[in-house]
Amino acid sequence: MSAHDRRAILQRMARLEGQIRGIRQMLEEDRDCPEILNQMAAARAALDKVARMVFEDHLDHCLVDAVRDGDADEQIASIKGAFARYFLP
Repeated sequence: MSAHDRRAILQRMARLEGQIRGIRQMLEEDRDCPEILNQMAAARAALDKVARMVFEDHLDHCLVDAVRDGDADEQIASIKGAFARYFLP
């Protein structure tokens, strides 16, 4: 992963942490359920964006390197498993 990509992902994760803290505070304050659910949906979308960034980085770097080195089968199996666990829990 490039330093630029890592920085972008870490920045998004920091914002996501803030969103999660905000949701917790909303729950502690007994805010309206629709308002809480809207914030939870936004946090989930943010996490999905980070997952996409990580997935794309893996394809662009790890998988490309594995294909070049003749070791693609293991990398493909690994990313398929991770993909399934993330999207079909």
